[in-house]
Amino acid sequence: MRAVDTLRLLGLAAVWGASFLFMRIIAPELGALPTAFFRVSIAASGLLVILLLMRTHWSFRGKFKICLVLGMINSGMPATLYSIAAQVLPAGYSAIFNATTPLMGVIIGGLFFSQQQSLSKFAGVFLGLLGVGILTRAGPVAFNMELLMGALACLLATTFYGFAGFLAHRWLDQQGGLDPRLATLGSMLGATLLLLPMFSYSALVHPPASWGGTSVWLSLLGLGLGCTAFAYILYFRLLTDIGPLKSMTVTFMIPPFGVLWGALFLGEPLSWAHLYGGLLIAVALWLVLKPGAVAQVVTE
Repeated sequence: MRAVDTLRLLGLAAVWGASFLFMRIIAPELGALPTAFFRVSIAASGLLVILLLMRTHWSFRGKFKICLVLGMINSGMPATLYSIAAQVLPAGYSAIFNATTPLMGVIIGGLFFSQQQSLSKFAGVFLGLLGVGILTRAGPVAFNMELLMGALACLLATTFYGFAGFLAHRWLDQQGGLDPRLATLGSMLGATLLLLPMFSYSALVHPPASWGGTSVWLSLLGLGLGCTAFAYILYFRLLTDIGPLKSMTVTFMIPPFGVLWGALFLGEPLSWAHLYGGLLIAVALWLVLKPGAVAQVVTE
């Protein structure tokens, strides 16, 4: 792999890792639904501008409605669940939980999509869940019901990612494919449509005590434009240059950046549980994604 591709991969991991930092700043101020809605709507607007500047050929090949539905599953619900988690969990926790997405893909593939599973995949799932358990029970944050609910919200978000990966392969890839930039735009539009009525109801009935200050709205712009719209463009470039298998390795790199940004900018505490839990999840991911194994991966 070329040095420039390695730098792009590291850059993508750093940007996606920062999404958990931004959510941790925004969600406690605005609440889960406003955070999720503004994230996907800003991303959709940013992508629309980017694709217009790139003079993209606007042909959804009759799959626009499919993209909208996939966006609700792959973007709308996970964005909401991660925003719920960000109200109670440190950014580093959410970043590490996000890395369990391939493990959820193994479970979902075996249960719902007749995917053959190997012993290494089963071992990976076991080690990954063990890593999550260590992080949740022994981390620097006290184990209580809030922590448990935040962890469950993250794991439910990765479950949506897992389902969306298989559905996208079935609905898009096996029917002639679609420009991934258009698929992403459709996805963000679908997520926006899903969250718009819920956000509107929430804003009218239970408005946030504060709509935040400059730091919150700058974080929203960073989350929507940088960590979502720009990050997906960078990811598509990597898919073209180095292929999907090597691009999947970004999953391994996101948690260290998520933990690092949380510690540097939010003063989040570090503990050995970060290392032990993170290493177990990294080994689990290697077992699931090693050459010869096929897994569905959708990153933050």
